[in-house]
Amino acid sequence: MTTNTPYQLAVVISSVREGRFAPVVANWFLDRAKQRDDVALSVIDLAESPDGLSAGVAAADAVVVIVPEYNHSYPGPLKTALDNTGPEWHGKPVAFVSYGGISGGLRAVEHLRPVFAELHAATIRETVSFPYAWTQFGPDGEHIDTDGADLAATTLLNQLNWWANALRAARRARPYAA
Repeated sequence: MTTNTPYQLAVVISSVREGRFAPVVANWFLDRAKQRDDVALSVIDLAESPDGLSAGVAAADAVVVIVPEYNHSYPGPLKTALDNTGPEWHGKPVAFVSYGGISGGLRAVEHLRPVFAELHAATIRETVSFPYAWTQFGPDGEHIDTDGADLAATTLLNQLNWWANALRAARRARPYAA
């Protein structure tokens, strides 16, 4: 599922907590995305540059949000960052890689879907999720049971490729009007 022109994929690391697990999950996902010839990657780490979200999303054809579940939802700094953006998201696909306790961050994802709908972004169905994430990765940061997670990442990236290219072509043919 590749095209001649790679799509610009921005990966947003949304946790800003000290001692966060986000870099482990993000590095795992980025390693899989880097193996593809249909993706040109950029990383937006809200802990390092919270003001970079707007420009990073504006330049992207698609976005993957690496999101933990905090108190049955997503991190407050992500909400603040999203509330300070707008048109950058219009007509762009968004996918999620979530992690957390028993739900694997899926409650955070479900809370984010209507937020992205308000931003006129299209969330894709497939999600990579890590329940009890801290037990699923070894000390080297590698996922212990690679088959299931790798398949989920491949499926997500395949679907994101379709959406990114379809919506990029649509935005070029006719600018999105909210």
